[in-house]
Amino acid sequence: MEIENIIKVMNFHSLLRVDFARKNAEKYFEYEKELNNFADNILNNRNLILDKKMLKFDSSKKPLHIYIANDLGFCGSFNTNVNEIAKKEVDTDKIIIGKKILKNKKNVLLQMSKDEYKENVKKIEDLLFDSIKNSKHGEIKLIYNHYHNISNIELVEKTLLPLKQKEEKDRQKYKEDFAIEGDINEILINIIVLYLTYEIRIAEENSYASENVMRQMITKESLKKIKEIKEEKKLEERKEKKAKNFKKTIENVIKMKNNKTDS
Repeated sequence: MEIENIIKVMNFHSLLRVDFARKNAEKYFEYEKELNNFADNILNNRNLILDKKMLKFDSSKKPLHIYIANDLGFCGSFNTNVNEIAKKEVDTDKIIIGKKILKNKKNVLLQMSKDEYKENVKKIEDLLFDSIKNSKHGEIKLIYNHYHNISNIELVEKTLLPLKQKEEKDRQKYKEDFAIEGDINEILINIIVLYLTYEIRIAEENSYASENVMRQMITKESLKKIKEIKEEKKLEERKEKKAKNFKKTIENVIKMKNNKTDS
């Protein structure tokens, strides 16, 4: 079967990539936590908000959402779930990483394949910088398939901005003071863009791990189904052969009886 050979190749490539992708995603778990804590401490700091009159986000403005899908087949609902959210969010500006989702270009500020992502990082940074500096969006969110572990891949909608303050017990850190030289908003915009860029990078790596885990599982299941179909076909062929042989035997017996009667 030609299709079986193709799926075997796909499964082999996914198997080669899955361990590397999994380890890479797990390596970023700690980075993501530290990055989030850093941004939280800056963006929710009481002194920066009140004393320095730091920029704020206007919730009445439309959101900017970043969708991460994939470019390959055999990934089940990987693209479907992300695409459904993107289609429903009509009045949302969009950045799309993944060429197979959202054919309607309305409100799409930038779209690229996953392979093109790295060469488009600067364009993404420029869009984010413009968005924050000119207060164009009230929210920035990531939508992607998040790898937790090999048996748990979850569609995630992660709000990057604005960051909600944590529980009361954690709020003491928001009172830390900072010595600032220069325009606080210009400095802060660059810090925020750096934070957002790294969050997108982490999510893209995580999405890549999810994609390969899912692809490997589905191709493995497909090969199992093909094997079952082949076994069923062999069983049917054996039954047909057995039936033909039985029919031939009966015909021979009848023929022998007729010959005896004639003599």
